[in-house]
Amino acid sequence: MEKGYPNESGGFLLGQVVDGRVHIADVTGIENVFEEEEQYHRYAMTPQDWMRLEDEADARGLTLVGYYHSHPNAPAIPSEFDREHALPNFIYLITSVMEGRAVDMRAWQLRQDRTQFDAQELVVTE
Repeated sequence: MEKGYPNESGGFLLGQVVDGRVHIADVTGIENVFEEEEQYHRYAMTPQDWMRLEDEADARGLTLVGYYHSHPNAPAIPSEFDREHALPNFIYLITSVMEGRAVDMRAWQLRQDRTQFDAQELVVTE
């Protein structure tokens, strides 16, 4: 996440849902293809990248369980833009990168009615 600073960077979370809990097995970065002058506060990927990662996950017995991106010089909370473009069944990891250093990471999930995100517990294991 620091590597993309001062622009947003991100990618997909590959894993499985077991007993209602999301288990992330792999994190795969994807190039930011948003208009260059907007990349400091916007992140996008191509549909081809999405399909490629979906195929890769399937081949490994995994699924796309979420998406991650950075918020340069901003808190690790979803923006209105994030909400408008999010999918309810995905986990969203947002990392706050302040002056080039990752300082906070939080997990979120969009409600089914798409009105807002709810914070999710984030547990890191080996």
